[in-house]
Amino acid sequence: MTLAATFLGGAKSRLLPPSVPFRFFVSAAVFHVMMWMVLLADFRSVAGYRGGPGPVLAALHLLTLGVLTTTAIGASVQLLPVATRRAFVAVWPIKLVFWLVVPGILVLAVGMYLANLGLLAAGSVVVTAGLIIFAALLGENLRCATGMPAVAAFGWLSLAALLALIALGVALAFDYGRGFLDNHAAAALTHMLLAGFGFMGMLALGFSHILVPMFALAAAPEKRASLAAFALAAIALVVGTAGALADDTPALTLAGIIGLTAAIAHLALMRRVLKDGMRKRLGLSFILVRAAWAMLVLTIVVGIAVPLGYAGANGPTLFAFLLFAGWLLTFLLGILQRIMPFLASMHAARDQRGAPPLLSELAASWPLKCHAICHGLAIAGLASAIAFNLTWLAASAAAIGLAGAIAFAGFTFDVLRRVIATPAHHS
Repeated sequence: MTLAATFLGGAKSRLLPPSVPFRFFVSAAVFHVMMWMVLLADFRSVAGYRGGPGPVLAALHLLTLGVLTTTAIGASVQLLPVATRRAFVAVWPIKLVFWLVVPGILVLAVGMYLANLGLLAAGSVVVTAGLIIFAALLGENLRCATGMPAVAAFGWLSLAALLALIALGVALAFDYGRGFLDNHAAAALTHMLLAGFGFMGMLALGFSHILVPMFALAAAPEKRASLAAFALAAIALVVGTAGALADDTPALTLAGIIGLTAAIAHLALMRRVLKDGMRKRLGLSFILVRAAWAMLVLTIVVGIAVPLGYAGANGPTLFAFLLFAGWLLTFLLGILQRIMPFLASMHAARDQRGAPPLLSELAASWPLKCHAICHGLAIAGLASAIAFNLTWLAASAAAIGLAGAIAFAGFTFDVLRRVIATPAHHS
């Protein structure tokens, strides 16, 4: 039996009202547009950015919190209860997370953009409150993931990274005005690794064990191999964050080598799933997913080169860009363009035969084609601009990225419009 059949068995009884996950997905689409707008407005500062408040830091957090985290929350609260076969007792805590996290991100981003330390601190506190509630919801549901040991393992490590990330994030926000951290740069690097490879990275790797087999109509990856890949990823994360906090180059290098091994092991598992799956033509979304997998390997290679001095003057900035925009953003946008029509089809009214609408009936395809082209050009262009310090290329890439983000937002609102226009028969 494929994972899709297992996953979908009785799924409708555990679906949230469509307004709940879609409010996070719509917010992510809007923040995506805002991120490229900020980068375009301050394109001269991108390549040489080395930290500190300002437009580039605001754009980074519009990406990490605004796009990646809101997408992760929306996907987690909908997909994990279906996978664990345990619905949430109440919906209001999820709505509370939204009303804390999304406005908090806006305040935080404005504070960073204007270098207003009061707004920055206030936004960080509000976002923190929302993320703590989300962590509690995630932890409660992960306790029920007994039949998916690899998914649960990645989920628990992601949750631990999130809690450490929150603590460091608040400390960094308040440190801008008070300077109480011994090494702000080391703490910032640790914060970045916990965000990229810890919270978001482990969640992406864990959910891949559900979503890739589901979309490919394949069995889940073999448990022992999945747990071995998890163990390597966990060791790499622990060694890497410890090395970053201690500013220890050998530890960072070792973490990179272990992490590269973990990534290769994960990609081998995913390749086997796609090879064994009954559905071979997975469309445009999996072109992005495969590109993201390539970006994961490239990110780690650049990450190994940076502390050794082989990544050039802008190596640290290139590493951060590849981590969040190259790997994670590309992966999430590829998966999200499958999740939204999929959830919409589950919620939409059935026809006279009781069949759900076709996914092609729930969204136009041309915005996704436009987005994929623009996204690929923007990522390649901005990475090259950072590597070679080309200001004009940064401006061009940001403008193309903005066009792609607007196209993806159009797709998102199109799916939402059709869900609203064809309400489900259940509440």
